[in-house]
Amino acid sequence: MSTRPPTAITNPWSHLRQLTPARIALGRAGTSLPTDAQLDFQFAHAQARDAVHLSLDTEELAHQLQDKGFRTLQLRSAAADRYIYLQRPDLGRRLDEPSAEQLTDHTTEHAKGYDLAIVIADGLSALAVQRHALPLLQRIEEQIEKDGWSLAPISLVQQGRVALGDEVGERLKAKMVVMLVGERPGLSSPDSLGLYFTYAPKVGRTDADRNCISNIRMEGLSYNLAAHRLIHLMREACRRQLSGVTLKDEAEVLSLEDDSPKASNFLLG
Repeated sequence: MSTRPPTAITNPWSHLRQLTPARIALGRAGTSLPTDAQLDFQFAHAQARDAVHLSLDTEELAHQLQDKGFRTLQLRSAAADRYIYLQRPDLGRRLDEPSAEQLTDHTTEHAKGYDLAIVIADGLSALAVQRHALPLLQRIEEQIEKDGWSLAPISLVQQGRVALGDEVGERLKAKMVVMLVGERPGLSSPDSLGLYFTYAPKVGRTDADRNCISNIRMEGLSYNLAAHRLIHLMREACRRQLSGVTLKDEAEVLSLEDDSPKASNFLLG
């Protein structure tokens, strides 16, 4: 009597785990997670913590931007250091006095103002800024030149939060402001970059007055698609003279294969 070898049991989740960084089908060892899954979790948590506490090297970033032809301004928020920044979100939303004076002096020499001010701040992930701000900015610049918008020097801000962009835009007399900021790290995304756009920026604007494009990184939203959506919002904002919840993202979606616009919108389909 012949005996057959036991049939191998395949894990039906194996294929799905290749398609997502989400923690699915981790398995179990008794009532606990297997060792590998537990170690992966601890490693991801450590990466997220490091991203929050990492300092942004604005000097190096300024050199990189200047090598690409961008003018820069180096500013600071009212939060004196990282510890205070994490404890006092309100201080991260305003410039310190020397930075405010620096912008006042700049505006004195450039009284006409600008169409657009771009602010880059560390936020809660300097890692995201270091990896993604420059390549995204280069995509945005291409469209800015085509549309003929005047661009203020790029403002690099240490210990900055989203609302600080409105103060910078107001002080530079900019019609629009774009804030690139490191987003709060997740357990699978310690380097996610966020983009916030405001038309007619001024101190006191709320989240309802801004448009957000998030999860800009290699594993998330591509640089080309993020820039495409932003330019669409900017054009519509100039036409309608508003931004925020009343300005919807109806940009045509770019093809992943050839970056050519498609007719449909994934938000409406």
